[in-house]
Amino acid sequence: MSSMVNNTAMHGGQDVSKVEIDWQKVPGGIILIYEDNGVGIPDEQKQDIFKKGFGKNTGMGLFLAKEILKITGLEIAEKGTYGKGARFEIFVPEGAYKLY
Repeated sequence: MSSMVNNTAMHGGQDVSKVEIDWQKVPGGIILIYEDNGVGIPDEQKQDIFKKGFGKNTGMGLFLAKEILKITGLEIAEKGTYGKGARFEIFVPEGAYKLY
């Protein structure tokens, strides 16, 4: 999650003041939710942000995060609203987590 916080600090805009991390149970698994109140990501860029080389810095952060998550059977998507903040959802399938 530290790379997500770094992304918020670098790309969220000057007025970002909140980061929330949560989870919810869904059919087939759980979703880990990372949300901030920064500028968000335009709809036309939501898929591109996970491509190698895309972005204002090295273009490796979200690309590597998605690839590592994929290797472990997890999926990440950006579901925020542009102008209101970013929302990253990581789907964790049944059997890949343990609730206490």
